[in-house]
Amino acid sequence: MAPRSPLEIATASVQRLVKEEASYHRELQDQTARVKKLESQEGGDDENREYTLRQERLAVEETKKVLPTLKQKIEDAIAKLDSLLIEEGKKGPESNVEQITAAKEAIAQARKAEREIS
Repeated sequence: MAPRSPLEIATASVQRLVKEEASYHRELQDQTARVKKLESQEGGDDENREYTLRQERLAVEETKKVLPTLKQKIEDAIAKLDSLLIEEGKKGPESNVEQITAAKEAIAQARKAEREIS
């Protein structure tokens, strides 16, 4: 099996980062829902409820802190992939059309995810 090309690696990196960002957004939604549920509960063990609520709020804040860094990583990975696409395109007939297509699709998916999240 031939080693993977830099274009393939960069494409996979963009795809992985987009999936990771989507996962963090789902996690943030779940955590926010848990916080709202805990806030709306009445009675029970107030001390335990307050501790759990504090922990859930902390988890929400930590997840929010990850997102800007991850967004920057995605932008950097897209920029790298763009430059590799240009290099691959310069090869002319020797360029790998399948890899170019996959790379362009990965960039399109990343841009689409970015618009949906913003």
